[in-house]
Amino acid sequence: MRHDMASAVRDLCQRFLSGRRANFAVMTALCAPVAITLTAFAVDEGALYTERREAQSLVDLAAITAAANIGKADAAVLATFADNGMSSVTLHSAGSTVQPSAGRAVAEVARGRYVADASVAAPGRFEVGKQPYNAVQVSMRKVGHLYFGGAIMAPPVIGTTAIASAKAEAAFSVGSRLLKLDGGIVNALLGGLVGGDIKLDIMDYNALIAADIDVLSFFDALAVQLHLTGGTYSDVLASEAAIGQIAAAMASVPGLDHTSKLALQTIAASATNTVKVPLSHLVDLGPVGNLALGQKPAGLTVAANALGMLTAGAALANGNHQVEVDLGVTVPGLASATLDLAIGEPEQFSPWLAVGEAGAVVRTAQTRIKLTATVSPGTSALGSGIKLLSVKLPLHVEVAHAEARLSDISCPTGRPDSVKVAVAANPGVASLRLAESDGNGFADFTRPQSFHEVTIAEASIKLFLLSLDLLKVKGQAFTAIENMAPQTLTFDRSDIDGRKPKTVSTHDFTKSLTTSLAANLSLSVNAGGLGLDVTGLLGAVKPAVVATLGTVAEPVDTLLNTVLGMLGVSLGQADIRVTGATCGRSVLVQ
Repeated sequence: MRHDMASAVRDLCQRFLSGRRANFAVMTALCAPVAITLTAFAVDEGALYTERREAQSLVDLAAITAAANIGKADAAVLATFADNGMSSVTLHSAGSTVQPSAGRAVAEVARGRYVADASVAAPGRFEVGKQPYNAVQVSMRKVGHLYFGGAIMAPPVIGTTAIASAKAEAAFSVGSRLLKLDGGIVNALLGGLVGGDIKLDIMDYNALIAADIDVLSFFDALAVQLHLTGGTYSDVLASEAAIGQIAAAMASVPGLDHTSKLALQTIAASATNTVKVPLSHLVDLGPVGNLALGQKPAGLTVAANALGMLTAGAALANGNHQVEVDLGVTVPGLASATLDLAIGEPEQFSPWLAVGEAGAVVRTAQTRIKLTATVSPGTSALGSGIKLLSVKLPLHVEVAHAEARLSDISCPTGRPDSVKVAVAANPGVASLRLAESDGNGFADFTRPQSFHEVTIAEASIKLFLLSLDLLKVKGQAFTAIENMAPQTLTFDRSDIDGRKPKTVSTHDFTKSLTTSLAANLSLSVNAGGLGLDVTGLLGAVKPAVVATLGTVAEPVDTLLNTVLGMLGVSLGQADIRVTGATCGRSVLVQ
């Protein structure tokens, strides 16, 4: 009986140990907690991944919007977040340690400069704070959401960063406006610059003033002359050309009117100046220079005034050289007139026309003019035996370079028609003297000139039986047009499409320049070494001298303004044109 019971127990244990029923239920009971934990972890991990992807997309969009509105990057970022359902965002400055909290994200906006250079490692292509700005970096941190793990761990912080860049560019020039020309003066001056006998009439010059040249088409034509086909515009800019080649290339640009074409062909055929002009000193095409010849940049027009480009090239061909022009009796009221002209290289070889981003600079050349003119007195007899024999006008003018700096390009609405271009312009300092210069440094711009009294007039006096024919009236006068702080000129789409010039001035001139100098004359009289005191004659002679100079003040002023206008400079003024602008397309770069 006892043996049977033991055997039954043993059989029962063997059946229990060898049984397979209910194993799955047991394993399920043992593994369920682990499975549930892993499932919760997977749900939270997937949710965090999705949340980070959404945050990255939002930061990408914010960076693109900010780059397109780089002047108001902070506002653009906040607006983008708010428009996409994230209104609780706090902006903080770079380097701060503000932490996000539940329901409130923190973001940082940094403007800087991005350079798409494959030779630079990706992390080094964007420099925070470097100007001019062309890119924006947006970083955001927010507290992630945990559906199951929040009870056992703190929610992680999600961090995302994006960099977007938009290359805003504009084409602008300085000194491209001419309003009033005297044909004889311009022919003589242009002939002196290009080294030929130029015979054009006012109609020809007016056509050149009104004509605009497509700059890229000009370089296409010039490349053919220089045998540089198949390269880029930068290849052409790296070469040199004579002023005759420049004029011939301009004449072959499509769309030029017949009168302008013939005028340029005449100048090209007459030019004998063989000095080569470094084309990079004339025009800076910036990134556009990387385009192959024949290509055109999308949305950006690069144009230049025909006469302005021609004279800028001629001035470069004469850099630091003296040009002597005999005007003969070209100027009404003058018995004779000679003009000496010296043109210095623009500072740092700055071009006359440039295509670039904010920070690009264009400058005119420093210019010196020496005008020596003899004036025929209207009334020689002044009474009391005094007779005015001759009056001389030794006029010296020096104009420092004018400068224009591209300070901002923006499209406030994001549309091309809302483009605005800001240019900070500064006219050059000008000085005018009635005097004689010392030394031979007229064309040496590395040092200032020195001046002394000069004989302004010669007179005679008859006192009883004594007749003095060598009375010399000496003197000098000086006036300066002081510089001013840069003034910002703003060009909108209509100004750009119309290629409207805008002028920044030191002040408005209300007096004739020559008359103003004459009124400030400091005169002295001597009797040609005879030792006689003739100081008392000044009261009679000075009014006559001033009146005589006054009769030629207007034509002399016209001459000066024409000469300086041809060279792209003016007294106390700077003329700026913007011929094309684009805000570019904002794209992610990192």
